[in-house]
Amino acid sequence: MKKKSIVTSLLLGGFILVAQAQNNSLGKSDPDAKKVLDGLSAKLKSYKAIQANFNLRVEDSKGKLQGNKSGTIYIKGTKYHINVTGQQIFCDGKDVWTYDKASNEVTISKSDPTATTISPEKFFTDFYDKDFLYKLNGESKQGGRTVQEVELTPVDKTKPYYKSYLYIDKVRHTMASLKLLDKSGNVYTITTSNLNGNAPLTDAQFTFDKTKFPGVDVEDLR
Repeated sequence: MKKKSIVTSLLLGGFILVAQAQNNSLGKSDPDAKKVLDGLSAKLKSYKAIQANFNLRVEDSKGKLQGNKSGTIYIKGTKYHINVTGQQIFCDGKDVWTYDKASNEVTISKSDPTATTISPEKFFTDFYDKDFLYKLNGESKQGGRTVQEVELTPVDKTKPYYKSYLYIDKVRHTMASLKLLDKSGNVYTITTSNLNGNAPLTDAQFTFDKTKFPGVDVEDLR
């Protein structure tokens, strides 16, 4: 079974980075940036369930396009479902199903909320590393809306990225986009749209239904 694609991993990382940054309490961080992040945090905590479209663009150090994928992410408590080109990931809070369309294979593994790996199941929890320094860089226009740019720098230099930029809608207090700069020179830009914080999601949407994938090969690693 193929491992999660890098674009899917970066998508998950982007959402968790937002969650971690919201509650950073490091003394050297910018108080103006904290006000912006607190507004985002309050908005996220008001959501009962999230459905959002996303686009993930990958460029190399020279600005050459390396990949561009779009999809939809659904989050409800510890449950999540990611539907991206060629792949789907389901998590019901206990188990994780990673389905690869090209091979018609699904791998089942246990969900581990205590793990240090990134995953949407931590999105609505109090899992905050508190290891980012942040500062407010100002405002700009993005897709016709005014966004506030918060620059995030990880204190832990072993992180795969050395800098990230979070763009927050000034009026709606929602995440407009996130840019991650990794140590190899690649730039990952995650843009969200059509976010619904009270999506009518059912528990069945977070479980892999084998009957909907005829002939699927199952690899159970639980």
